[in-house]
Amino acid sequence: MSEQRQCAPAASVTVAAAARLHMGFIDLNGGLGRRFGSIGLALEEIATRVRVAPASALKATGPGAERAAHCAGLLTQAWGVRGGADISIESAIPAHIGLGSGTQLALAVGRALAELWGVDADARSIAGLVDRGARSGIGVGAFEQGGLLVDGGRRAGGAMPKVIARLVFPAAWRVLLMSDSRGEGLHGQAELAAFGELPPFPAGEAAHLSRLVLMQALPALAEADLAGFGEAISELQQRVGDYFAPAQGGRFSSPDVAAAINWLGAHGAQAMGQSSWGPTGFCVLPTAADALRLAERARSVFADRPTLGFRVLAARNRGADIARQDLPLTTEGRRAGVGA
Repeated sequence: MSEQRQCAPAASVTVAAAARLHMGFIDLNGGLGRRFGSIGLALEEIATRVRVAPASALKATGPGAERAAHCAGLLTQAWGVRGGADISIESAIPAHIGLGSGTQLALAVGRALAELWGVDADARSIAGLVDRGARSGIGVGAFEQGGLLVDGGRRAGGAMPKVIARLVFPAAWRVLLMSDSRGEGLHGQAELAAFGELPPFPAGEAAHLSRLVLMQALPALAEADLAGFGEAISELQQRVGDYFAPAQGGRFSSPDVAAAINWLGAHGAQAMGQSSWGPTGFCVLPTAADALRLAERARSVFADRPTLGFRVLAARNRGADIARQDLPLTTEGRRAGVGA
C-alpha cells in the first residue's frame, strides 16, 4: 500500500475522459514474444465526466455507478486511504459499443480520487490496480495524451502494453461514426471465450499487418496523406475482421453498420472499419464539410434502418481534462485539512 503524496488534497476534482477508437490489432500471432499490439485514436465530444468530492463514505451515482464504486474500492484498499468520496458520474461513454467506456470510467475515477486525496498515481498505475488494459494500451494512451496511438503488444505475463508511437491526427480530418443501437460488442466472459476459441493467427499475416502499420499507415498520417492512411487502415480492418468473423458473426458485428461501411466506402470515405468488437463503425473524411455532407446523405439512404446512427467527430490530440478546486488557505497559510 502507498500513502505517497503528490500534492495537497483538493476540495473537489472533475475529470473528463474522451472516447477512443480501437482501429485494429497488429500481431495476433505472438511468435516474437509479444501478442496483440494495437492502433487507435482518441475522439472529441464523446466523453465520461466524473466529479468527486470528500464524503464520510464511498458513494457513486450516475451511469456506471456500480463499476465506479468497485474501482474506487480497489483503489482505496491499494492506496491505504481512510475516508470516503462522493463520486458523481455526470456523463458516460455508452458501454459495450467499442468506444472504451470501461477503461475511461476507471481512469477518470482513479485520477479524480488521486487528486482529491493527494495520492501519487498516474493513469498507467491506476489501470493496473483496476485490471484495465489487459490486451491494449490504447485506452491508457488516449487518456494520457490523445492523438493516433500504437502500442507494442503484451508479453506473456508482462505488464500492460506501452505506447510506442504517437502522432497528431490532422486537425481538418473528421471521423464519421456509425452506431447500431440494437447491439453490443463482445465483452466480459464472452470476449475471453472468443479469444480462446479462435485458431492461431498466421505469422505471415501478422508480419504483413505490422509492415502495413509501420511503413504505410504511420508515414501517411505524418504526411497528412488520407488516401494512403485510409488504404492501410481499411486493409488492416478487413484482415482482422475476417479473423474475428466466426466470433462476431461476420467481418463487422452489425449487418446494418456493415452495409453503411460499404456504401460510405463507395462514396469517398477512407479508413473504413469497426472499433474493437463493435458494433460502432468508423470512416475518415478530409474535412468537416465533406463528413457532414456524406453523413446527411447516409441518413437519407438508410432512413429505413432507424437504429442506425451517424455522427461526425474530430480527433482529440490531447489527454483527459483534469480540473481541481483547491481547499481554502487557513490563516497559517496551509491548505485546510492537509495533515489533519
